[in-house]
Amino acid sequence: MRLSTLAVLASPTLALAVPNYLKLANSPSEIAAQAISAAKTGVGGAAHETKTQWDQIKDAVEGFGDEGLKVANVEMHGIEYLSLTHPAFPQHRLRVVSPNICDPDVNQLSGYLDISETRHLFFWFQESRRNATQDPLVLWLNGGPGCSSVTGLLFELGGCAIADKGENITYNEHSWNTVANILYLDQPIGVGFSYSDEGEVNNSPAAAEDVYAFLTLFISKFRTYAEQPFHIAGESYAGTYIPNIASVIYNNNLALDLAPVPDIPKLNFQSVLIGNGLSEAGVQFESVHDWACNSTYGPFIDDPYGAECTSLQTKGARCKSFVRTCQKTNSRFTCVPAALTCWTSLSALQDLGLNMYDVRRKCNKDADKDGPLCYKEMGWMETYLNKPEIKKELGAPEGVTYQSCNMQINQNFLLQGDGMHDAASLLLPLIASDIRVLLYAGEADMMVNTIGVSRVLDQLASSSSYAAEYNRAEKKDFYDVKGEVVGSTKKVGKGAGNLAFTSFKNAGHMVPHDDPVAALTMFSRWLDNKPLAK
Repeated sequence: MRLSTLAVLASPTLALAVPNYLKLANSPSEIAAQAISAAKTGVGGAAHETKTQWDQIKDAVEGFGDEGLKVANVEMHGIEYLSLTHPAFPQHRLRVVSPNICDPDVNQLSGYLDISETRHLFFWFQESRRNATQDPLVLWLNGGPGCSSVTGLLFELGGCAIADKGENITYNEHSWNTVANILYLDQPIGVGFSYSDEGEVNNSPAAAEDVYAFLTLFISKFRTYAEQPFHIAGESYAGTYIPNIASVIYNNNLALDLAPVPDIPKLNFQSVLIGNGLSEAGVQFESVHDWACNSTYGPFIDDPYGAECTSLQTKGARCKSFVRTCQKTNSRFTCVPAALTCWTSLSALQDLGLNMYDVRRKCNKDADKDGPLCYKEMGWMETYLNKPEIKKELGAPEGVTYQSCNMQINQNFLLQGDGMHDAASLLLPLIASDIRVLLYAGEADMMVNTIGVSRVLDQLASSSSYAAEYNRAEKKDFYDVKGEVVGSTKKVGKGAGNLAFTSFKNAGHMVPHDDPVAALTMFSRWLDNKPLAK
């Protein structure tokens, strides 16, 4: 299947009359600032916690001493939810249910963050199978832009895997909630089960504010997880999402350090993990030539000086020039042409009849045969999640249709030039504050190749205090728990590293799906801050 230029980076992972992005009158950051100001003057909520009828939720919400918390049962769309509100976030409400599907041996929560009366972000949370009260809290995001993070749950790293054309699910023994509490968030508004009656977000900075509000309310209500280390992980276009979200969290944590607010918990932010992520378009599109013509999986390695490779090199240089202009001006009028130029430069690769996300696989141009984005499972997820009984179990309204990827949102982000900004540079202040960064990549990915990802980390290292150490660091073999060499890794810093890169030789774009044992090995070692190599 040939992907259109608008179908960029869809991840299990992806003249202009473009709507302006929707921003609340009071953004979450502004609300946090107001809360800090209120705390200084002694203003605070006085409502007391009430009890919930649901045993699985009861343990999570009772007894954590937040006098601002209001807990109640509400019924909407024929579904009974637990409603959680807080005076510090007057425009926001969490509505949660406790599903008993997918991984029923652990506590689960799902439902919505109501950003307003008309805007609703869907989430699905699965507790750690090992030790929920001690293991880290991890936010997982898929990309697109416009693709559901439930893809990660049902297709890659969640407690279960979609099966039998969407009629069943199977237990995933290599789920990442083996060692961590995992939050899957459908964002921005309009993705997956998230929905809005008044429009959609079309840029990563605005989406990041919504995510910060969600995280703060979640740990405000579920204080069990507030003290545990917090990490953000994701893939594909999450390489743009995550630095924006991380920057918002980091800056708000600094504000809370200066003026602590008793009712606003600070996230115990430890690291970010980004898989095959688009974070710096100029560097990464320029690398397409090197990957396609000089790497193990490159389709043109037999003729590295032929017409295809010459064309890719020219197009990569042109893309980089456009991206640099975009980054100098930060204007949609320069960033949209950059986006169109860069994505169309992949047309020669799209015409090969290969899966753009895993070149070891063929891809039929008929989406009905190979499924959306060349994966039948993407369609299977839609079949499963649109069953009325599954929607009700998850707290999703019957009137909301689940899509694995919303291509209208994909187009909206493209027509803002969102992915052309240097998102990676937003991580530099975090790196300077010892928040750790891991970039990883499957070597068979043609959409966001491993060479480009490694160069993003090279650039981050060169702009940090780790420059000299990283230049001296050696690439080492990466072994999985079975003792097999499954890739390579490089790092600076102690343990797993402050900055690290890992490649997977047996994986494409979706590493946890393609090599689940190696992916869980990397994830476990990174969370424990243990060396990724022997």
